[in-house]
Amino acid sequence: MLNWNAEQSRLVGPKGELAVLAGDEVTRKLLMLIEGQCFGAGGTAAAAKYGYSKPRYFQLLAAYQERGAEGLRNAKRGPKGPTRRTDELVRQVIRHRYLDPDVTVEVIAQKLTQCQFRISTRSVRRVIESFGLQKKTLRQSSQRPAASR
Repeated sequence: MLNWNAEQSRLVGPKGELAVLAGDEVTRKLLMLIEGQCFGAGGTAAAAKYGYSKPRYFQLLAAYQERGAEGLRNAKRGPKGPTRRTDELVRQVIRHRYLDPDVTVEVIAQKLTQCQFRISTRSVRRVIESFGLQKKTLRQSSQRPAASR
């Protein structure tokens, strides 16, 4: 029977052992699935032994059944596509803000949409806030101006 030695990152069998690189997540996940499915340990026990949760075990099992060992590879985190706020779009938002400082973010978003840019009012608002282009509000002075005679 095969045994996983987590401290030494080794797979130990009856006739020898095989070292597994410390950062090799695919091999560790595959060993967990083999132990859970083939050796009868079950998903819960195998997941606990390898430091995963039961739901994660079954996610990995489904990914392996669908895409093989490639499905066990860690996927890139974060956004998968390109950002919509490109440099050109940011320049256009700033341009529209300077051309008409009193224009609302809704109007800027509408103008940019008409120019074939895909942008929401929230994105326009974020660009304006990040560059500090909010409308200035005038504070009322506490003193009254002197009355003319």
